[in-house]
Amino acid sequence: MTSTRPFKRALDCLTKAGLRPTRQRLALARLLFDGSSRHITAEQLHGEAVGAEMRVSLATVYNTLHQLTDAGLLREVVVEAGRSYFDTNITDHHHFFHEDSGRLADIPGDSVVVAQLPPPPPGTWVTRVEVIVRLAQEPADSTSRNRTKTQSLNGLDCDLD
Repeated sequence: MTSTRPFKRALDCLTKAGLRPTRQRLALARLLFDGSSRHITAEQLHGEAVGAEMRVSLATVYNTLHQLTDAGLLREVVVEAGRSYFDTNITDHHHFFHEDSGRLADIPGDSVVVAQLPPPPPGTWVTRVEVIVRLAQEPADSTSRNRTKTQSLNGLDCDLD
């Protein structure tokens, strides 16, 4: 009878990416890669690690997530300043961001068509286009979406359509 070691998939991922499989890196990689694709914050992964009785600091989780991203095993999705998710699905795709719940959902890469990009600055090239479609719950009075709204920004009233 042949059995697979419980950390084999995580170990293979780290080894192929050229990362040394330290105890903490291996344990975090197992939490990330031993299931289906998902989006996770550093805080969520830290909570899962603590729940699995792993002794790991939040700083180590952040460092490991960035090392895995740099190695090409994760994609970082920045939804706003100071708020990032790490995506285990590294294929070409886009995201829905549910602003009310903070949930990310995949959009297949071929479902979004960008008609025209401006030329990149000299000496650069476009490596990837990422689209984040932001979603909010529809208001109870759906006709309010069509009204002009006034919002106060730093004491200035601005008409927004």
